[in-house]
Amino acid sequence: MSGSVSIGRQQVSLVELREHGARAATGFSQLGVSAGDCVATLLRNDFSCFEVAFAADLLGVYVAPINWHNKSSEVVHVIQDSGARILVAHDDLLAAVQSDIPDNVNVFVVPSGTNVGASVGDDNVLTLWQDWLNSFNEWQGEAPPPVGSMIYTSGTTGLPKGIRRQPPHPKNLPVIKKIKDQMFGFSTGQEIRTVVTGPLYHSAPYRWALDSAAANAFIAIQQRFDAEDLLSLIETHSITHLQMVPTMFWRLLKLPEEIRGKYDLCSLEYVVHAAAPCPPGVKQSMLDWWGPIIHEYYGASEIGPISLANPDDAVRKPGTVGRLLEGAKIMVLDDDGNEVGTSQIGEFYLRQTLWPDFDYHNKPEERAALEKDGLVTVGDVGYVDEDGYLFLMDRAKDMVISGGVNIYPAETEAVLVTMPEIADCAVIGIPDREFGERLLAFVVRSGDSDIDSQGIIKWLSSKISGYKVPREYVFQDSLPREDSGKVFKKELRSQYWVDSDAKI
Repeated sequence: MSGSVSIGRQQVSLVELREHGARAATGFSQLGVSAGDCVATLLRNDFSCFEVAFAADLLGVYVAPINWHNKSSEVVHVIQDSGARILVAHDDLLAAVQSDIPDNVNVFVVPSGTNVGASVGDDNVLTLWQDWLNSFNEWQGEAPPPVGSMIYTSGTTGLPKGIRRQPPHPKNLPVIKKIKDQMFGFSTGQEIRTVVTGPLYHSAPYRWALDSAAANAFIAIQQRFDAEDLLSLIETHSITHLQMVPTMFWRLLKLPEEIRGKYDLCSLEYVVHAAAPCPPGVKQSMLDWWGPIIHEYYGASEIGPISLANPDDAVRKPGTVGRLLEGAKIMVLDDDGNEVGTSQIGEFYLRQTLWPDFDYHNKPEERAALEKDGLVTVGDVGYVDEDGYLFLMDRAKDMVISGGVNIYPAETEAVLVTMPEIADCAVIGIPDREFGERLLAFVVRSGDSDIDSQGIIKWLSSKISGYKVPREYVFQDSLPREDSGKVFKKELRSQYWVDSDAKI
């Protein structure tokens, strides 16, 4: 049914989840939580993610979802840095951090399918989330002012930073809704049936889930992305809309033909992806399979949405992330801070003027360091062509300088991942005495493939320039990836740079 959330065999209506949220809001209020305060969550994808969000919305409270892959010190840092008064956590995730949680934080536990033991909280007893919220009546207080957002970065370059954004100005709300509807393919009166494919601690899936709930959608939840399971969910629930990341496309395309052809996907109307550059070959293969329904937007948690590419753009301008959305601004600057010309590569400085500005919570100096002439960089490198289309090359921190030549590993990865014998890959730079850096590729073979380094070099050399072809390969069973698809490249690089004078 529309207006519901489905996880496995369980399905709960949004009406019921909002009722639970209203009860939790009463409980939060009685604990002294009020507008502008923060509630933290340490949850896998679960119904409780919606209940906490609905409760926070009623009180004008920020929610800080915590990446449950974080180390205990990082989890505690987010709780302390955000000033969270409440933590709602799955019991097994809590077990690893419970001894370090500050005493002034009220902890509520969501069972993860195992028996919950008494181990933390007042009188050393856990407070069960559902039992606790059911002890209150629904919130009857006045509507608070609109609240912004509080998302913490993944912490791949240090402790997680809180990206705190004020609520949008009321006069901008209609055009913000128009832009979101344009990006997500939503229209008034349309029945939305979707799958949340990514982790709800990540900003894009979290916003997708809540915006879908606001549209009274049917929302199926994957607790962890599985390619064939997604195809099954599309067929079973007549899914119409999806938000994805390129890694998910790769995994879908690596499924055997008999699996890919097994499911009826004709209900799909609109698919949008973001979060990383999508290899043009991968995009074209998905368009060939799913049809002209695949769109792409570019933006950042700090900035908001910047550009949108439709299926025609992807065919006419392979690799583009589209043209600027309403309210978006861009400058492309070289290493000296000078604006570059058309189709010249530089670092993107951006602003979405319709979205409220952001702060790095408790780190104003880091926020200030990103800004130039009113625009902000998050380290993306690319160019704008003569028709105003944006092309994203890589992150500045991932760029490799070998013999004075700039090499963007994402370009090599975009081709390498299309090789049938390869299931996954990542390319990094490692120290080289002669050239400063050289390329190294980590490769996960497909199925029973026994492809070796020479086979890959020969294949790659027929596709891209020689200087972009790694000469060294490490074969692994898997790569260290977040559930959101991001490769932990610092983890891959660290073993090679530990004794180097240069920084990774």
